[in-house]
Amino acid sequence: MKVLLLQDVKGLGRAGQVVEVSDGYGRNYLVPRGLAAEATPALLNEVRQKEAKKERQRQKEREEALALKAALEGKTLTLAAKSGGGKLFGSITNRDIAEALQREWGLRVEKKLLSLEHPIKTPGAHPVTAHLLPGVEARFTVLVVPEEAKP
Repeated sequence: MKVLLLQDVKGLGRAGQVVEVSDGYGRNYLVPRGLAAEATPALLNEVRQKEAKKERQRQKEREEALALKAALEGKTLTLAAKSGGGKLFGSITNRDIAEALQREWGLRVEKKLLSLEHPIKTPGAHPVTAHLLPGVEARFTVLVVPEEAKP
């Protein structure tokens, strides 16, 4: 009997796999406990459609990440910050950079995807890496300039 595993079953397989089991094991143990369902053609077709939908979603996310990488890679984002004596009053955080990317370039990047080599506490150029997806990273520079004194 072929069954579709609904949950991981130790020694048998992972959720979503179709496996061949004995009729008694399938009908008397796996199916009643909700660990598997009989692999009917309709169920297998439904699973294939769900997998295809997930794959299309992953492909769409990858395309969006690559487009975002192209928009960020090698660019320089300029931020003005209050400073004195060669140091900033406070620091520039991932949140500040994410908000500036949205405000200046219209790019939406979550702050948790941004990583800094070190905290930005001085004016100057600082490298930033955006980890958009596994294997898709964009490196750009944040240039921090002293904010002009307001009269």
